[in-house]
Amino acid sequence: MSSNKGKDPAEGSTSRSAAADQQQPPQLSRYESQKRRDWNTFGQYLRNQRPPVSLSQCNSNHVLDFLRYLDQFGKTKVHLQGCVFFGQPEPPGPCTCPLRQAWGSLDALIGRLRAAFEENGGLPETNPFASGAIRVFLREVRDSQAKARGIPYKKKKKRRINQTKANDHDSKFPVQSS
Repeated sequence: MSSNKGKDPAEGSTSRSAAADQQQPPQLSRYESQKRRDWNTFGQYLRNQRPPVSLSQCNSNHVLDFLRYLDQFGKTKVHLQGCVFFGQPEPPGPCTCPLRQAWGSLDALIGRLRAAFEENGGLPETNPFASGAIRVFLREVRDSQAKARGIPYKKKKKRRINQTKANDHDSKFPVQSS
């Protein structure tokens, strides 16, 4: 007979894995993981520059260069002005126009990097991701991609509660019918 009588074979491993779980940092959200990955990628990009650029020397021109560098890895077809499909939301055939980063992806990336900069000790006043030049660049990308696809960009309107309905329901006085 075995000397392990009455013991669960997984019992020892359960207590070890519980201790291992306590040593690991808490699971990051998808957003936090992406923000960390983006921050590390941007840091690597700066280190790979010749000469390398320190974060304290980084300015909006470095950020713009980074965004242009990322463009080559895009997956969104953006038709050029001379293309027969320029301005068509759903072109009927293939073309040789380049694949670019979508405006929404760039906008979200800048938002994450802007937050990461300040979380890593940067001052809001010196945040290169919050620069006016970055906002202008993103606006130009958005507008040019909208024209190329033939779909005008419309800013989403914030939902507001209809004031007259809210006032009718909040009234403390009963409505008299005549």
